Amino acid sequence: MNAQRALLAPFTTKKQLTGTAFVHLDGCLHAAFRTKDFVSALELVNRVGDVAEQMNHHPDVRLGYGTVSLTLTSHDAGGVTARDLELAARVQQIADTLGATSRPAQPTRYDIAIDCTDADAVRPFWRAGLGYTEVAGDDGIELVDPRGLAPKVWFQHMEIARTDRNRIHLDVYVPSDDAEERVAAVLEVGGVLLTDEHAPDWWVLADVEGNELCVCTAAF
Repeated sequence: MNAQRALLAPFTTKKQLTGTAFVHLDGCLHAAFRTKDFVSALELVNRVGDVAEQMNHHPDVRLGYGTVSLTLTSHDAGGVTARDLELAARVQQIADTLGATSRPAQPTRYDIAIDCTDADAVRPFWRAGLGYTEVAGDDGIELVDPRGLAPKVWFQHMEIARTDRNRIHLDVYVPSDDAEERVAAVLEVGGVLLTDEHAPDWWVLADVEGNELCVCTAAF
């Protein structure tokens, strides 16, 4: 594989991203900047656009009054590559030159998991009710919002129907460096740690009535 297109995991990008506004989560680099007004934010976007054209590698950009948010990923490789690190470094240089300051990007991904014995039987109900579409995913056939806004739904196979606990739980994916802090915050407000045997990949927690939440980190 071309070295420029080799996928990079968060632990391999952490050193290069230290000191920048960028955070690696879920196959993307995320950053957010503050500027003094709309014109200065537009200036930042325009300069980033010039560099992106030179590199033929383009970020997703969200522009607001005094705010710019960027997401970098290599769509052809399916995640973060050396090209994204190079673009991130150049974006950071532009932001520093213009006096833009970083603000917490706080990237997060939410999934809904449904425990079931027969996913093919229950999936059509959720697809129709949510207006979602089916896609092939890491956990079999998953349901996704065609607008790309709401959480995906995936189905966790159970050999025996679960009756002693809820069969729907939420997964929240956060950057590896933020995971333990998120777990601590949940415990501080009364959450219960059910297991950390899979940490640092994921922790299973529950509220006081047993509704479950998994705090997860992503491998890429």
